[in-house]
Amino acid sequence: MTETYTALARKWRPKAFTELVGQDHVRQALVNALTSGRVHHAFLFTGTRGVGKTTIARILAKCLNCEAGVSATPCGQCASCREIDAGRFVDLIEVDAASRTKVDDTREILDNVQFAPTRGRYKVYLIDEVHMLSTHSFNALLKTLEEPPPHVKFLLATTDPQKLPVTVLSRCLQFNLKRIPVAQIAAHLREVLEREGIEFEPAGVALVAQAADGSMRDALSLLDQLLAFGGGRAGEAEARAMLGTVARDHVVQLAERLAAGDAPELLRFARSLEQWAPDYAQLLDELASLLTRVALRQVVSDYEGDELYAGELIDRLAGALGAEDVQLYYQTAIIGRRDLPLAPDPRTGFEMTLLRMVAFRPYAEGATAPQAGAVGQPGAARAAERRAGGAPAEAGAAAAAAPSGEWAALLAQLDLQGAARQLANHCVLLGREGARVRLALDPRSRSLRTASLEEKLAQALSRHFGEPVRLEFASAPQSGETPAQAQQRAAHEQADAARQAFESDPGVQGFRDRFGAEVIPETVRPVK
Repeated sequence: MTETYTALARKWRPKAFTELVGQDHVRQALVNALTSGRVHHAFLFTGTRGVGKTTIARILAKCLNCEAGVSATPCGQCASCREIDAGRFVDLIEVDAASRTKVDDTREILDNVQFAPTRGRYKVYLIDEVHMLSTHSFNALLKTLEEPPPHVKFLLATTDPQKLPVTVLSRCLQFNLKRIPVAQIAAHLREVLEREGIEFEPAGVALVAQAADGSMRDALSLLDQLLAFGGGRAGEAEARAMLGTVARDHVVQLAERLAAGDAPELLRFARSLEQWAPDYAQLLDELASLLTRVALRQVVSDYEGDELYAGELIDRLAGALGAEDVQLYYQTAIIGRRDLPLAPDPRTGFEMTLLRMVAFRPYAEGATAPQAGAVGQPGAARAAERRAGGAPAEAGAAAAAAPSGEWAALLAQLDLQGAARQLANHCVLLGREGARVRLALDPRSRSLRTASLEEKLAQALSRHFGEPVRLEFASAPQSGETPAQAQQRAAHEQADAARQAFESDPGVQGFRDRFGAEVIPETVRPVK
């Protein structure tokens, strides 16, 4: 006989407060009430689907009726505990209010309230989706809530508490269950997969956790679906195919082209994505999610990335993109996502959102405004900003910068990490005069200039030179290339060289001539 499969959402449903994931504020309150013996006669659990409302209610019913006594830690072994877990405990009356809205249904349920429990210590009424009851049904319930027998407890659950009468709300202890954070869902899914002995990729699990939208039940159901789709494996490629999400590499390449500021190349790549039939709204969501991680890296020195985007990638983008540009691109992405249904078609709306990003990128005062084919070039920056103390920026010619390689070589020798290194990477060395080191900061990265980061950079330079160093920042845009710009330029040169070498390869040319093959440039990468 074939063994019956139990869905993960049922198999891994918590049976004790210690097994709950999230909802610590609710768990602690209930544990304290049970420990002190002050258990209210009516509880209302609210929150979106799949966050644990009925699960917590069933655990509470078990705590109240465990044969070992009322406590926050039911034994789980006695007849009452086992019957509650199996859903056949005679004194736990579960009611789906969505299907029993009539007043006669409610009266039929409540007629037996006055009678003592058959097996347990308390007769527990668990009414799910209680907001679906009719007005007359609420009135019938209210009479019982006003003067409940001592042996009765009411556990109400709803996704829409606004529809409950105030008279009912006022007689219940209310607990609002929150959406479970993605990180907690992902950690629990990994634990489930490890204990089930199932192969998985962390990035695939992270995608499922993100798609669950805060619901642990939905996450486990999606995981079941992924295992069926992937032949018993939870991989990233399978998760993206099942969920319809775009390949991570496409999102990264969009961000890299935004960093380059080359509008024609950005638009060409965006149009090449059409062959994958992407969900453009989801593509903008993914881009905004990546930009969020880049912004975090620019201000949180110990941010190391996650399962979807590695720390090395985030570091590279954080160095290539100015902090101000990241904020602009993020805001444009989410606004474009909102307005996508108003566009003539999704692809047009997506392309216009990308063009807005580069068109609104700030450029230097006095510089030639971006032209067609050169929108938002990398060297463009906003006019000179005020000094940190608020004094107006000085006009006049920029001081000559030292060779960019000199500053980059010096940085390689410094004991400098995180955001402080990012600050240095976006500077040009103007020169050193004794204890004074003069720097020019790329105006697009001026948000990196904080007192604490300046102090860390000054300390690193002081250790290197063996004497105290004082930093001075120029107040006007400078000539010269920052290490971050040099790294970005070198990466593009390597990529261009790799594409040229690949396209000139005799074998590739043979495929083109014989089969009409076409090279997709963005898929060609230099060998590291």
